[in-house]
Amino acid sequence: MPHAQAKKVVVIGLDCAEPSLVFERYADRLPNLTRLRDRGVWGKLRSCDPPITVPAWMSMMSSKDPGTLGYYGFRNRADRSYEKMSTATSLAVKEPLLWDHLGRAGKKVILLGVPQTYPPRPVNGLMVTDFLTPSIASNYTHPPTLKDEIATLPDVHPYEFDVSDFRTPDKGKIRDALVRMTDKRFALARHLMKTKPWDFFMMVEMGTDRVHHAFWQYMDPEHHRYEPGNPFESVIPDYYEHVDRKIGELLEVVPEDAHIVVVSDHGAQCMDGGIALNEWLVQKGYLVLHEPPAVPSRLEALKVDWSKTTAWGSGGYYGRLFLNVKGREPHGLIAPEDYEATRDRLIAELEALGDPEGRPIGTRVLKPESLYYNIRGQAPPDLFVYFGNLRWRSVGTVGTGMIHTFENDTGPDDANHAQDGMIIVAGPEIAAQGPYPGLEIRDLAPTVLALFGLDVPADFQGHVIPPVVARETALS
Repeated sequence: MPHAQAKKVVVIGLDCAEPSLVFERYADRLPNLTRLRDRGVWGKLRSCDPPITVPAWMSMMSSKDPGTLGYYGFRNRADRSYEKMSTATSLAVKEPLLWDHLGRAGKKVILLGVPQTYPPRPVNGLMVTDFLTPSIASNYTHPPTLKDEIATLPDVHPYEFDVSDFRTPDKGKIRDALVRMTDKRFALARHLMKTKPWDFFMMVEMGTDRVHHAFWQYMDPEHHRYEPGNPFESVIPDYYEHVDRKIGELLEVVPEDAHIVVVSDHGAQCMDGGIALNEWLVQKGYLVLHEPPAVPSRLEALKVDWSKTTAWGSGGYYGRLFLNVKGREPHGLIAPEDYEATRDRLIAELEALGDPEGRPIGTRVLKPESLYYNIRGQAPPDLFVYFGNLRWRSVGTVGTGMIHTFENDTGPDDANHAQDGMIIVAGPEIAAQGPYPGLEIRDLAPTVLALFGLDVPADFQGHVIPPVVARETALS
């Protein structure tokens, strides 16, 4: 029998929500999420590569991998020069998104805080942009008049897109800021849901990401800085409880016949330390400087001898490695016929790099062509480096003389991203399934379209989640 078509669909995004916390460790403290889980389909949701906010949410909304989207993180090489970088805002998004398909079908949408929606674009409904928005002085809504309405809401104004500094050492300040920001986001969500017409409602809360990065060491006995009984030990579970209450309050104004999706774009895990990628490249002779830095410095601040440089990298939750190829880069060194051999040598050496005692850490180095349907963008990375399978951060700083570090170069940070996020789908005629295997981030958009009884575009890379929608259609 065909599945009954959805009248309304609500997607509640929790950036970086970790499935082991939601489904296991804190499940008894999260009654609303656990109740939804018991009603429907749930499980781990494999993120894209790399598993990071930008591009993960747009991969989810487009059902396309980052290679097809053409951006691989917040900042990307803008061209084949060595210095020019660009930030992946909404202007970088060229593929049609879930709400574009819904809008063309006449569905009204409300979008709140979805990453990579600033600057705002017209939609068939309303949009409040994301954490990349500079400030409330910016144009951050569609239509623009919605901004004026938000300014009249006492429990929302001044609206907060993100916490001002989630890497501050002032942990009490960040804890309070997280709760305040989250309360405002959910208050605005309730207001919009109650007062505006909608068929599809989607919000994304960034606090779940920020609380992990700021407080993971205080709750995880595996973290090298963990101290039992510390004053911030309960911040992460308390925050998860707070978000669960806010979800419960939001569900009070959701129609009973709506389908509910709770989803994260990736997970979180303990950060064991950092690997100074560019420092390693310098010591191995792959990256050559005209003179060594007097103090630890970002690579962008140093004078690189590009005529003698084979490779350079960038830091972050994962590493990106770029090769200096003759005929491709301005001062290319690697002959095109040596390109593959150079990549293979770097892969072998990086994957063999262990911890400070030389013990293996499980680093994975990946070629983009093994990950993506297409490889687009002005200058995509030649290799992706997941140090310790993402338990070690990639550090871009040069000048410490050390390959391994336990201090983050961009400020205090306790957690790294994990490959698996989470998903819960509950609604009319969805039977309780228990954990469902094999789900991945590109499956959400086709599943929502199918819930509405709409055709799934043939170029979508994900699939309809079988227990949610009985049959999948495709455009001919």
